[in-house]
Amino acid sequence: MPKHAHLNGLEHTPQASMKIAIFQHAASEPAGYFETVFSEHKIPHEYIRLYETNEVPATGATHFMFMGGPMSVNDEKELPYLKEEKALIRNAVKRGRPVLGICLGAQLIASAFGAKVYPYRQETGWCRLIREPDLPGALSRFPAQFSVFQLHGETFDLPAGAHLLCTGDIVKHQAFVYKTTLALQFHLELTDAIISEWTQDMEPATREAILRETPQYLTESNRLCRIIAEYFIA
Repeated sequence: MPKHAHLNGLEHTPQASMKIAIFQHAASEPAGYFETVFSEHKIPHEYIRLYETNEVPATGATHFMFMGGPMSVNDEKELPYLKEEKALIRNAVKRGRPVLGICLGAQLIASAFGAKVYPYRQETGWCRLIREPDLPGALSRFPAQFSVFQLHGETFDLPAGAHLLCTGDIVKHQAFVYKTTLALQFHLELTDAIISEWTQDMEPATREAILRETPQYLTESNRLCRIIAEYFIA
C-alpha cells in the first residue's frame, strides 16, 4: 500500500443513500457550520443527543460524526455511553465507514484505538497551527499555517499507524488520520452564535480577546470547515 493511501481509502457511498449521524455530547456543542454544508448538499443528517438519552442507538447511518463536550473520554464509569461510542467507532472503521471527530470526538477516536488521552495544557481561543508537509487529501488544501478555535484541557497520543496532520505550539497533536477516521482537536464548526454562547461565562478579558479576534479568523475557519465537510461526504 502506498504511503498515506488510507487518507483516500474511504468507502464510497452514493449521495442518495448517505446518512450522517451526529453524536452530540452537550446542547451547546452542535455541528454548526458543518450542518450548513451538509444541508447545502442535501445530505440527510440526524442528531444523537447523548446529553438527553445517555445511550447510543442504532442509526442506520453511513457516516459518523462525534462532536465536543465538557467530559473526558476516560469518564466511562460515570458515562457508559462513551464506551459504546468507542465500540461504534471501531465497528464503523471495520466496515469502511467515514468517521469524523471534533475535539472530544477526536479524543474518542484516539481512545477507541488504544491511544492515551490525558489532561494537558488548556487552550482557549484562536490559536495558530502548522500543517504537516506533503499531505494528500483534504488537508493538502489547508494553508501551511492557519488559525483555529480551541477549547480543551486534554490531549491525546496517536494510535499506532495514525498519521499526524498538523501541530500546535502549545499542544503538538492537533489532527490525525487513521484508516477511515479523521480526528481534529480544534473546532471548525464555529458560527457567530456558537462563539457568543461559549464565551458568555468566560473571564471578561478572555471573552473580549476572543470577540475581538473572531472577525479576523471566522471566515477562514468556515472555509476550512467546508473543505473538511465536503471531504467527509465525498
